[in-house]
Amino acid sequence: MKTTKIERTDAEWRALLDPEAYRVGVKDGTERAFTPGNFQDEKRAGIYHCKGCGMALWSSEHKFDSGTGWPSYWQPIDPSAIGTSTDFKMIYPRTECHCATCGLHQGHVFRDGPPPTGERWCINGAVLDFRARD
Repeated sequence: MKTTKIERTDAEWRALLDPEAYRVGVKDGTERAFTPGNFQDEKRAGIYHCKGCGMALWSSEHKFDSGTGWPSYWQPIDPSAIGTSTDFKMIYPRTECHCATCGLHQGHVFRDGPPPTGERWCINGAVLDFRARD
C-alpha cells in the first residue's frame, strides 16, 4: 500500500482532534488502561481507522484480548500503513508505532503476543475510529 504523507500544523491537529486524541496522538501520550470507550471491549467485526487521517490500520480479525486494558492486535492490516521508531521514555527502549500517513502516535509493539506473529500491538483507542462491518 503506497500512501501520501499528510502533515499538519499544531493548530490543525488541535482543530481536528478532541483534547485526549491530541494528547495521545500528537504529544505521544498514553490513555489510561481500561478507559471507557477505548475499544478494548469492542467485539463486533470491523476496521479501526486512524483518527488523524482515516487510514485503515487495524482489523478485528487480528484483535485479541491481551488483558492489558488497551485494544491489542497481533499485526496491522498492512505493515506499510504503520511506522515504527525507538522510544526511550521509559527505563528501557520500546518500539513506538504511528500511522505512516499522518504520523499520529498509535501505541507500542511488544514481543509477547500470540501466534502467528508473537507480537502485541498495544494501541490507544483515543486515536482510533471504529467502523463496524454491519
